[in-house]
Amino acid sequence: MARRFVVEADGGSRGNPGPAGYGAVVLDAETGEPLAEVAEYIGTATNNVAEYKGLIAGLRAAYALDPAAEVRVRMDSKLVIEQMSGRWKIKHPDMRPLAAEAKAIMPPGQLTYEWIPREKNKHADRLANEAMDAGKRGEQWQPKVPPGGTPAAAGAPAASAPLAGAPGAAALSASAGPAAPADEALAEPAATGATGAPAVGWGSADLGTPATFVLLRHGETPLTPEKRFSGSGGTDPGLSDVGRHQAERVAAALAARGTIQAIVTSPLRRCRETADAVARRLGLDVRVEEGLRETDFGAWEGLTFAEVKEHHPDDLEAWLASTKVAPTGGGESFATVTRRVALARDKLIARYTGRTVLLVTHVTPIKTLVRLALGAPPETLFRMELSAASLSAVAYYADGNASLRLLNETAHLR
Repeated sequence: MARRFVVEADGGSRGNPGPAGYGAVVLDAETGEPLAEVAEYIGTATNNVAEYKGLIAGLRAAYALDPAAEVRVRMDSKLVIEQMSGRWKIKHPDMRPLAAEAKAIMPPGQLTYEWIPREKNKHADRLANEAMDAGKRGEQWQPKVPPGGTPAAAGAPAASAPLAGAPGAAALSASAGPAAPADEALAEPAATGATGAPAVGWGSADLGTPATFVLLRHGETPLTPEKRFSGSGGTDPGLSDVGRHQAERVAAALAARGTIQAIVTSPLRRCRETADAVARRLGLDVRVEEGLRETDFGAWEGLTFAEVKEHHPDDLEAWLASTKVAPTGGGESFATVTRRVALARDKLIARYTGRTVLLVTHVTPIKTLVRLALGAPPETLFRMELSAASLSAVAYYADGNASLRLLNETAHLR
């Protein structure tokens, strides 16, 4: 018989939009025992955005406890309940990706939604306010109920840690010191440090094994050394001889480490060829995920930066100034790509909870996953270097936090 949970979620904004946060609690449906708590300060946002983020966090926490559980969601947001139940249309563009993200976490047959008055949603409301209060102090909210349902002693305060970067930033598993060796970074990370103490920034050591995404940029194509825009709207080039050699080198390195349990790739040819080289060495199948494809660069496909600057100077300047601006000719803005990649990320986290997965993809999706994991601003996309056939890695924990473990590793190519 499937376990039954109740997820109570809430979100708030002190200004609408203003400083915002969310909170959610997973309860045992039979006993009412709190099994997990999640909350986060998310910076400036509206009430509706905060409510949806609370729902998403609550569903992720329930899924981490039991992916097959039957879940009843209770919220005092009429908007979220009616939209997720399918009775109201989702008209606002900011709500659509959030609703899609929530729907991708668990099969709809396992979920029911119920509106409750605010006075019956006090637990989640308290968590949301605690998160906003912590954010105001420049601290990160920490749970009192770790996953599994062992609350802290009554009245015991939760520890607070400094926020890593901007509001809503994910805590890093290590805040200082040299980077971990590549073999260690690509292995399944433990939930605790070597001494058994919680890693810096985490409220509970008992978060279970994270979903770890090893991010592999495809090997070189004929366009790569010429630094031409090569997205999903161009000629879809395959690997060059150099790129095929790179793919074999990274396949050998990943086989030696022995940590990859599944392979997912962008549908574009250069990624599929790279993924196939790794899959042959590891004896794994390859799954295609459309959300991992590269940005569509519109009329800029195949051009160098200098050529775009010559032919489309005003458009290029606007594109460099804002991630909401799309390239000339109907391409995708980085903001659009971010929404697409975030949806793919959440779907893959739900599918591969506790496993180490190789994602073979492109520059923009990898930089986007890294940026989101760090809670870094959009302009960070222009401040990272990613070489062909390089490896990066991000671990995603059950409480919704993420940890960057590796970036642009190329030792296997030297």
